[in-house]
Amino acid sequence: MKGNTGNPLALTSLNHISLVCRSVEQSIEFYKNILGFVPVRRPGSFNFNGAWLFSYGIGIHLLQSEDPEKMPKKTEINPKDNHISFQCESIDAVEKKLTEMGIKYARQLVEEGGIYVDQLFFHDPDGFMVEICNCDNLPVIPLAGEMARSCSRANLQLLQPQQSQQQSVAQVPVIKP
Repeated sequence: MKGNTGNPLALTSLNHISLVCRSVEQSIEFYKNILGFVPVRRPGSFNFNGAWLFSYGIGIHLLQSEDPEKMPKKTEINPKDNHISFQCESIDAVEKKLTEMGIKYARQLVEEGGIYVDQLFFHDPDGFMVEICNCDNLPVIPLAGEMARSCSRANLQLLQPQQSQQQSVAQVPVIKP
């Protein structure tokens, strides 16, 4: 690890997020039926109520609140609140499905240099914010030192040949939409 200033802890990926729930059962249904997560086995040595779910390369660990009535109840959809974001294939299809399911959401449009990103925000049963977006439209550009990246593995593969060409020509990373 010594000398690894870009990744001092030698991290490899995001493993899971943990969420405290009023009702683990309601949250399981939400994450299964709305977001497509699959329940997976969790260690039997745990002596508290909870559930593990997995999809999209990450886990969601649900933990039963010891005092559900004292948990704050969020009703306002605030895109600046803590949230987890998922990439989608079609923002319009997601919006249609949320409407059909009666899920209250807020839509935002972000523009950066002529590139547009659509975002949909809504709450899980406990008020934790979920975002669905087409964020891979927007390249991830480090402030200094490294090459541009994409949120999407598919778009990352498209960026890599462009970056090789750009390096050989200008030695300066330039990403064109």
